[in-house]
Amino acid sequence: MARRIVFTSGKGGVGKTTICANLGATLSNLGFRVAILDVDIGLNNLDVVMGVEQRIVFDIVDVIEGRCRTTQALIQDKRYENLYILPSAHSYRGEEITGEDIKNVVCSLENTFDYIFIDCPAGVEQGFKRAIVCANEAVVVVTPHISSIRDADKVLSILSSYNLNEKYLVVNRVRGDLMVNGEMIDVDEIINFLHIPILGVVPEDDDISALSSLGVLGGSVSNRAWVLLAENLHNGTQKVFDCKQKYKGVLGALRRNIKRRI
Repeated sequence: MARRIVFTSGKGGVGKTTICANLGATLSNLGFRVAILDVDIGLNNLDVVMGVEQRIVFDIVDVIEGRCRTTQALIQDKRYENLYILPSAHSYRGEEITGEDIKNVVCSLENTFDYIFIDCPAGVEQGFKRAIVCANEAVVVVTPHISSIRDADKVLSILSSYNLNEKYLVVNRVRGDLMVNGEMIDVDEIINFLHIPILGVVPEDDDISALSSLGVLGGSVSNRAWVLLAENLHNGTQKVFDCKQKYKGVLGALRRNIKRRI
């Protein structure tokens, strides 16, 4: 039986889809079968991040409306043989899709996969609600910025009314140099404010943005962070990537000064 995990944020632009895609790829690399569903009807971009937009024949709306089976709409990733993507529709009146519709699609896959990731629309409107009812766990993605943390707090208050087994926190786009300098909100402060277990921390990585635009996953700086995220999710551990370590001490001060000048 698959673990059904929704990825949400409240605020758009925090890297939720990128986290979802890279974590799915890392788990599949470890031998787990992973399906990622894009339920942002009409405003989807998972297919672009995954580099499969030219391979779409059917989408999730085709499945819901009975034009194909779920397995026919799944796209197998060419780089990760255990990773599959179920794309959303590029143009469709999303209000016509219900949470029960999405849940039926998820249920049709849960005996085939180890993990089913549900990429949730930003905000807390109808799209958010129909994504949440399909899951039994939630990953809330934030960046170290006040607006993102406040929106995540609102999302968590809503999630408390749903029957979720676990809720986890991922802090994305962390600049270790700025945290050491006291110029960015510290990860520990975010954890203390939101009061949910930390699943992982992902550093700011220029490679992620550049590669994502090309439909390529990964990032040289963040590779270790993805592995720790996957291990924490599967094993229940809390081995958090330390973004600040290399910016501490005398050498760290030198690195911070160089980074500030670049």
